[in-house]
Amino acid sequence: MSMSVLRSCGCAPCVACVCAVLIFGGPPAGAAVPSSSVRPDENITVTGVRRAHVTGPDTAALLNGSLGYSTYSGGGVSSLPVLNGMADDRVATLIDGLRIESACPNHMNPAMSYVDPDSVETATATAGITPVSIGGDSTGGTVQVERRDPLFASAGRILFTGRASADYRSNDGGSGASGSATVADDMFSLRWTGSYSHASNYRTGGDGRQVRSTSYLSYNHAVTAGFRKGDHQLALTFGQQDIPYEGFANQYMDMTNNRSTFVNGKYTGRFDWGTLLVRGGWQRVTHVMNMMNDKGGHSETTGMPMNTDSRTAQYSVLATIPLGHHHTLRLGSEFEHNGLNDWWPPLSGSMMMGPDTFHNVNDGHRDRLGHFAEWDAHWSRVFSTQLGFRNDLVMMNTGDVAPYSWTGMMNMADAMAARTFNASKRGRTDVNFDVTATMKWKPADGFSIEGGYARKTRSPNLYERYAWAQGSMATSMIGWFGDGNGYTGNLHLSPEVAHTFSFTFDWHDPAGVSWDMKIQPFYTRTHNYINVVRVGVLSGGMSKLQFANHDAQSYGLNASGMKVLWDTQRYGRGVLTGHLNWVRGQDLVTHSGLYHQMPLNGVVSLRETFGAWSGHVDVTLVKAKTSVDWLRNEPRTPGYALAGLGGSWRWRVLTLKAEIENLLDQKYYLPLGGLSLGDWYFRGKSGIAGALPGMGRSFNLSLSATF
Repeated sequence: MSMSVLRSCGCAPCVACVCAVLIFGGPPAGAAVPSSSVRPDENITVTGVRRAHVTGPDTAALLNGSLGYSTYSGGGVSSLPVLNGMADDRVATLIDGLRIESACPNHMNPAMSYVDPDSVETATATAGITPVSIGGDSTGGTVQVERRDPLFASAGRILFTGRASADYRSNDGGSGASGSATVADDMFSLRWTGSYSHASNYRTGGDGRQVRSTSYLSYNHAVTAGFRKGDHQLALTFGQQDIPYEGFANQYMDMTNNRSTFVNGKYTGRFDWGTLLVRGGWQRVTHVMNMMNDKGGHSETTGMPMNTDSRTAQYSVLATIPLGHHHTLRLGSEFEHNGLNDWWPPLSGSMMMGPDTFHNVNDGHRDRLGHFAEWDAHWSRVFSTQLGFRNDLVMMNTGDVAPYSWTGMMNMADAMAARTFNASKRGRTDVNFDVTATMKWKPADGFSIEGGYARKTRSPNLYERYAWAQGSMATSMIGWFGDGNGYTGNLHLSPEVAHTFSFTFDWHDPAGVSWDMKIQPFYTRTHNYINVVRVGVLSGGMSKLQFANHDAQSYGLNASGMKVLWDTQRYGRGVLTGHLNWVRGQDLVTHSGLYHQMPLNGVVSLRETFGAWSGHVDVTLVKAKTSVDWLRNEPRTPGYALAGLGGSWRWRVLTLKAEIENLLDQKYYLPLGGLSLGDWYFRGKSGIAGALPGMGRSFNLSLSATF
């Protein structure tokens, strides 16, 4: 099972960083300190390795450095995960074991945007071959994020504990604060968590130019109640998130309000026959888009108001049954209902955006019922296998739609498209099957091979099937790709079926503590890959595209390594780490490159710990992006190298962290950033929109306390 592993190695700055630590204090994002010497709430487990919390507000950044993992740009707290070149809906993103879909035609509210990084206990990225127990309705892999379980006291005692932190980032004037408090006895537990994060527009390296539409403001609150008795535990979490505004530099629109209210439940029980895990959840999202001031304001007479209301209800049941000492059977059932209304109120005084309400998705729903069986077998001390089968029934439909006007000449294309759409049969049912077969062979203490084959299936999302508009303006409001193009759906789309082969070769010293090297090649052939065809031309060099099934392939190589350079009482512990990712995707019909494929990239880090001090020096290397998707007019970007350093200091209950990102203030462009549409708007839409530039030098500080 191609499990991505980020090795933080419990360490951070080397000798070169000690000066910076003495000046600035704190630890780097991604540096970990020994878990035995800190309180549990200070660290997070990322793909099985304890590491420090990052100082930024984007939960997707927690997994940076995992094999095959990257992100593509959204808002400041809303980047989207990419695993081995497959992104967004192709990645099953589970929050507390439950799938959360984006409730926006531009996917501005992806699953990880609803979770504050400081409330996360574990984060795992599994690329390519995922067990059927964690990977339905996806082809690229699975990201799992878990909030902390309730804490309980010893019998006869009362527990009161908590954590508080604050951070600051110089480049965008960003600031944040978070906290948690728990009171519990041995049976009952009550915890509150909350966070705040804010930033203005960030500035590029070199010239310090402001990148428009990158500001944001976010609040999160949640209360978790826990009950434990014997081998049974129940937890209920109630929460709400508010994002009053969030700029999107690579979209025509910005998010001018997003409110999520949710309740999640989790039951775990141990019985004579095995263990039972039951989860359930409900979420309502009210989402509003318009153009912030960077793009022309959002008053009653400017911009373009767009509203979305989404409700999700779901459950999952997992039974784990030991079959003797060497075999384990897992049986599971899942159901997810996602209801969506997407409407665009008329704009006062506009002939194009009025006089009626534009109904983009009217009473749409996407229901998925899944069942699976998974068998783990340990045939000997050195050889084990896993075999899984899964079935997902995906049912979709939507009601009648309407343009801004049925008669106006400016809305004629949309009026004709709405009549055709309303006259069509829109109900769809997909019967999908997944198979996973993997093995692990460990012929020696210092070498193992793990991998195999997976058949994974994904059905289209609501917008891929039901986005019906044909007008230039309306289609340009649909699209979560940051490319400036307009999109229209296709009722005749078939589910994607991906066949993946992947193996991980792992070499390490016999004890597994001095050095380690992993190499992971992979190949995926996707039948009915949901790509696009050009059906029109838009202004500014953009295109109108329609979703269409093609065949595609992806292949690549991921690698990571670790070497302990020194480990002495006099100089502490120094570790050299690195990872490298390379992927290439191709549409086999158009022979275009697949969209959002990260070029060859890697990070080399030197980390040191010495008592209460820790520090790190990182160098990020990214090759020029030359393989692009010409159907979407994807921009090429030059290669770049970025340096960063940071450190931390712990004193009693306090931890001070400091880091400098982009130390040399290099100017660079994000290979997965799409187009800088916010800057293009600010220039009055003159010329051609360029690639989105990255952030320049930033001094980041954070201070946390546990009690």
